[in-house]
Amino acid sequence: MAVFKFDGNRIIVSGTGTDFEDFKVQFGEDDRAFGYLRIQMGDEMSKRKKFLFLTWVGPSVGVIKRAKMSTDKAMVKEVIANFAVELQIETMAEFDVTYFKEQLMRAGGANYGTGVRDL
Repeated sequence: MAVFKFDGNRIIVSGTGTDFEDFKVQFGEDDRAFGYLRIQMGDEMSKRKKFLFLTWVGPSVGVIKRAKMSTDKAMVKEVIANFAVELQIETMAEFDVTYFKEQLMRAGGANYGTGVRDL
């Protein structure tokens, strides 16, 4: 995972790591940020890693800064171009690894189930 936040007018890497809870706490109510998250998908027959690009606009962010996010996102996406799903979330209720996995599963095509046949 990687988190990119604003430092004045610059966008900087504010965190990296592997733990989802460490990732989640970096997104505050008055933050504008971008996240890049790798989630392992699949079942017991097939494992694969999928990438998610996240735009976070906290509920306390002002109108002008909200509007500027589309331009800033375009710049970040020039660097981070490899992802299966792109999401924009604005509340902590949406900030859920299960929700992210569901979105990746929808984008991933075929889902083969458990790999165990009923006889």
